[in-house]
Amino acid sequence: MSRIIALLLALTIAGFATQKDEIVALVQRTFDAMAAQDAAAIEARFTKDARLVAIRENGESTSTDVASFAARTAAAKVKLLERMWNPEVKISGRLATLWAPYDFHRDGKRTHCGIDQVDLVNTPAGWKIAGLIYTVETKDCPVSPLGPIN
Repeated sequence: MSRIIALLLALTIAGFATQKDEIVALVQRTFDAMAAQDAAAIEARFTKDARLVAIRENGESTSTDVASFAARTAAAKVKLLERMWNPEVKISGRLATLWAPYDFHRDGKRTHCGIDQVDLVNTPAGWKIAGLIYTVETKDCPVSPLGPIN
């Protein structure tokens, strides 16, 4: 009996780890779509009514819908790169949150850093981003453990 319980526990843990991996990969694919300036790929990773909210150092915040964000990203005349590290993922049923430090680069120069908080929902089509809230810090950015960009 204890072997059956141990096996069920191992399978549950493996399934949970797989979901966490899927969520981290989805967020990374979103960053990859931003770097490729691919509006359709960006939009495909979000729910239709998702919002993005930036919280600035002075406390001001801006909010935008996904279509506007994707169009603005696709039209950017500079190379964009966002990197996250040490993501923490919490899952409860069909709800998940990813929280991670990040840095952001334009044309190879770091412009800011901060924290990404990504809220996700598990839809019939798989995990989708329902909201992305992030801080924008321009001072005292830590050195990324990912090293310099090439």
